[in-house]
Amino acid sequence: ILGPHLTLAAGCSTYVLYAGSFLYYNHHKHQAFAIAAGGLLGIGAGLLWAAEGAIMTSYPPPNRKGTYISLFWSIFNMGGVVGGLIPFILNYHRNEAASVNDATYIGFMCFMSAGTLLSFAILPPDRVVRDDGTRCTNVKYSSVSTEAAEVLKLFFNWKMLLIVPAAWASNFFYSYQFNNVNGLLFNLRTRGLNNVFYWGAQMLGSIGIGYFLDFSFQSRRMRGFVGIGVVALLGSAIWGGGLANQLPYSHDRPPTKLDFKESAFAGPFVLYFSYGLLDAMFQSMVYWVIGALADDSQTLSRYSGFYKGVQSAGAAVAWQVDSHKVPLLSQLIVNWLLTTVSYPLLVLLVMLAVKDDNKTEDKTVKEATVASSDKDITTA
Repeated sequence: ILGPHLTLAAGCSTYVLYAGSFLYYNHHKHQAFAIAAGGLLGIGAGLLWAAEGAIMTSYPPPNRKGTYISLFWSIFNMGGVVGGLIPFILNYHRNEAASVNDATYIGFMCFMSAGTLLSFAILPPDRVVRDDGTRCTNVKYSSVSTEAAEVLKLFFNWKMLLIVPAAWASNFFYSYQFNNVNGLLFNLRTRGLNNVFYWGAQMLGSIGIGYFLDFSFQSRRMRGFVGIGVVALLGSAIWGGGLANQLPYSHDRPPTKLDFKESAFAGPFVLYFSYGLLDAMFQSMVYWVIGALADDSQTLSRYSGFYKGVQSAGAAVAWQVDSHKVPLLSQLIVNWLLTTVSYPLLVLLVMLAVKDDNKTEDKTVKEATVASSDKDITTA
């Protein structure tokens, strides 16, 4: 209804407010502003991710969706890299500080404000011309009641139901990885350094899986099958490593916090780096599957909104689970199971709902040949 540029700008602006609320809390210790800003951030994040998902899956040509998803994911995680560098540099000499300093939040607010302003430069779908000369579908803006009805129908759409486990799992592991791996194992400055590499790993993971999903096989369905298989195998190996790392400590037996200069830092660091790699590959794969289900912006905006809504519901539950001090080993096992269950369901979805783009290309070639023949006959 608002269009991508206004939706993105509205979403980005809530991030500025949220960072500002922590700057306020550093000085006044009043929680009300931070809690209210957190609620607004949730609404804004929904706007931002729904718009971003629609752009990422509907603007590119059908055979380049993996590439565009990886391009977005790389830019997105470059923000995470910078976001990790800022607290690492500004808090380098504050190993045991409970909170980052004012300059950290001010730096965040400057970047977020720039992002908000840049959102106004986003083109609407009807003005986008792809590299191959085709245009995006022109979105016919409907009413709020129509959109609400269409979104409700998605909860009975078998395609979306097959995506639910993957959507729920895709942010469910964040609370465990951020709080109970990076937060418990490392001191303040090392956590910032780890996040630089965590989000850097996401850039590598998204580029790798995006290239694979676009170029590995001629058949789009085969690319989907093998891509899901690759992520499943890598994911199982990484969660297995996470299990080995988790066994020595718990809430009752907290570990001694590591600094990046210590030799024991290497193993847990590689694991945290691998978690970032897996997150990007997993989510890029799911977005590619969503993008393969349709090509028009209107349908994909609803699909992306549904995916992000379920994903956020899972994240809300996960953070609550963590706040109740559920055993760390139980959290790890649940995360591992959730991602594992989603793989065969995504394979089934690709099998039943994704069409091979090479068939579409063959059809186009045949139509062009017939049209050319008809033209020759008419000329003769």
